[in-house]
Amino acid sequence: MTEPELTERVTALERTVQDLVARLDADRAVDADRAVGDASTGPNAVGPDTGNPFWALDGLKAQVGGTPGAVLYTGTVTLPTGEHYDWQYGHTVDDLLDADWTGYADTLTALAHPVRLLLVRHILAGTRTVAALAEVDGLGTTGQLYHHLRQLVSAGWLRTSTRGQYAVPPERVVPLLIVLSGAHR
Repeated sequence: MTEPELTERVTALERTVQDLVARLDADRAVDADRAVGDASTGPNAVGPDTGNPFWALDGLKAQVGGTPGAVLYTGTVTLPTGEHYDWQYGHTVDDLLDADWTGYADTLTALAHPVRLLLVRHILAGTRTVAALAEVDGLGTTGQLYHHLRQLVSAGWLRTSTRGQYAVPPERVVPLLIVLSGAHR
């Protein structure tokens, strides 16, 4: 390796380390703000009770700094079954705009049917077997039910266990509710 190549690699490594340290410092600052917010209702409190309607947005802006922006979704959900999920996921605007959106069509199409939405709703509420789902009005015949379940499993909205129970995967609960929130008018 030549000296200029080595110098270039070291410079790139230094930039990477600086970026990582900056991210770590930003994460620590947010964690410190959260700790203050959890313990206080004063002006440094972080949360919906601060009087700032954009408390979550302000935190996101602090994290992304000078980038063109980012989309973050997060949630804390306790289902009627008692299952609890905390989830946070985000993308930069550039990543979202540069992605091939046609790849999302099958995933979204799987939810774009009234019976499938009803099916997912009942599964989230704890009706997990085909036998129990077949007793729900409006879900159709057992054959139709299996068709809809296959569509939802294929798209990743449902998983099935070896015991024939269906569930929304933990990593999909909050995204599912986000999609429904986006459709809500």
